[in-house]
Amino acid sequence: MGEALVSGLLSAAWEPAEISLCVRRMDRGDELAHKTSCVVSLDPVEAVASKDVVVVAVKPRDVEGLLKTLSGGIAEGQTVVSLAAGVTTGQYEALLGAVPVVRAMPNTPALVLESVTGLAAGSYAGAEHLDRAREVMGAVGNVRIMEESLIDAVTAVSGTGPAYVFLLAEALTEAAMREGLPRDVAEQFVNQTIRGAGHLLTDTSKSPARLRYEVTSPGGTTAAAMHVLEEKGFRAVVEDAVRAAAIRARELGGDS
Repeated sequence: MGEALVSGLLSAAWEPAEISLCVRRMDRGDELAHKTSCVVSLDPVEAVASKDVVVVAVKPRDVEGLLKTLSGGIAEGQTVVSLAAGVTTGQYEALLGAVPVVRAMPNTPALVLESVTGLAAGSYAGAEHLDRAREVMGAVGNVRIMEESLIDAVTAVSGTGPAYVFLLAEALTEAAMREGLPRDVAEQFVNQTIRGAGHLLTDTSKSPARLRYEVTSPGGTTAAAMHVLEEKGFRAVVEDAVRAAAIRARELGGDS
């Protein structure tokens, strides 16, 4: 997610000099420096020096160790933005003290500036800190400020959501090939269908239910397909998947 955010920021016309990166391995650092032209460091304290916003984009289990390294290295006026699934702002504050922390959950469409991000303020984060976080995350897509209690649900729906769509695309492509389409044709039609349906959802005021109704003629091909999906419990499977992701997000916070 960290690399997706950096790539998105650069695509959104941020200058490499405005961004500094920190990694744990030199080979990874060399790769990112070549790819992004950003300054890359192995020292977290050095990387965050003089930056208005500090983005923590490590695995939840690595947050505590990183914050212990950064303890005392966060200057007054800096805003910490956490991308770590499940880790609460309270956990950050317990290790960093009275530091403005904003918890964020974007998704990988940040790579193409189509992310959607939920933002939640910690105890010491005010409007100005949310504005800074919004500036960073808004460079790669849409942003919605919300209560922190909702962030795990956002993680389960939009943070994890691209994988649901990609799995659907895989299944549709394989089904199309079984019906006789060559792979390249199947992929083109499936991918463009998902893209077009997404535009209908975001670029019109119609609800998903209304859009589905309009394409489902009584007794037609879509009605036959919808019958199978409903009979096989499609809605229940999706609900169970989202619930499992939300539960795991909370567990990750506890693990950290």
